[in-house]
Amino acid sequence: MPRTRVTLKDVAAASGVSPTTASFVLNRVTGQTIPPATQERVRRAAAELGYVPHGSARALREGSSRLVLLNAGQLPVAGSLRSFIDGLDAELTGHGFTLLVRHGPTDPASLRQAVQTADPRAVIDLAELYATPEPDRLDGGWIDGLAAHTATQVDHLAARGHTRIGFAMPADPRLQRIAGLRLDQARAVATAHGLRPPEPFGLDRRGAVTAVAAFDDRVALALLSAMADAGLRAPGDLAVIGFDDTGYGDLWRPALTTVHIDAAGYGRRAARAVLGLPISDVPPAPSTVVVRATT
Repeated sequence: MPRTRVTLKDVAAASGVSPTTASFVLNRVTGQTIPPATQERVRRAAAELGYVPHGSARALREGSSRLVLLNAGQLPVAGSLRSFIDGLDAELTGHGFTLLVRHGPTDPASLRQAVQTADPRAVIDLAELYATPEPDRLDGGWIDGLAAHTATQVDHLAARGHTRIGFAMPADPRLQRIAGLRLDQARAVATAHGLRPPEPFGLDRRGAVTAVAAFDDRVALALLSAMADAGLRAPGDLAVIGFDDTGYGDLWRPALTTVHIDAAGYGRRAARAVLGLPISDVPPAPSTVVVRATT
């Protein structure tokens, strides 16, 4: 029987901090006022427990082939996911492995058929990770990174004096689980700043907030478009920050402020984790704010 995987909650409990604080420490989130002694306690607990910060790289089987299967399900391949795949592919190729990316139905039977057909060495099941209703399984490196990146987004608005922040959700039903996770993370970060936790935002609630953190650049651009139709402008009427730095935000006027993520770094780390190689050799860079005109 394989041993039970150490989770982020285990590290947090052992070091006497919240999972959010542990996540910020282990993902090197900038802009946080976490005492050095606390940071060292978290890192020491992680090392002593053998915490591997990468829940998305989950080897479902061991075989002799040189193929690794990434199950992306119906997640949109854009922005960070595209970069994640690029980093994953580059690292696997460097070790003599080939990446196969599967899109489509997320039911277990379909995935099982794909695994039987491809006979991969290992499977990285991103679709299942984002869809799982079990909170304890949402603490892998990619998900921890997501919390850190959400903190970067909210921190930027807080640093500009915004105390009433909304969160713009996507309409795509495939993204509701991860959108709910992002909203929870934004609320945790806002609370840490002493701010009112964000609520899902619509233009009908414009008077309740002064700034909006969007789920991604696509949602942010849709909001800017709706604002333009209503005769509103960012950041004067409402500050808006995107997420994922897809590149399209720089084409809008006013140009969209967004968060850039080293998703390729997470892809490289996923590849090393699933191959049983040290992941400390390829630490992803912290997320950064691409400051443009909308904030």
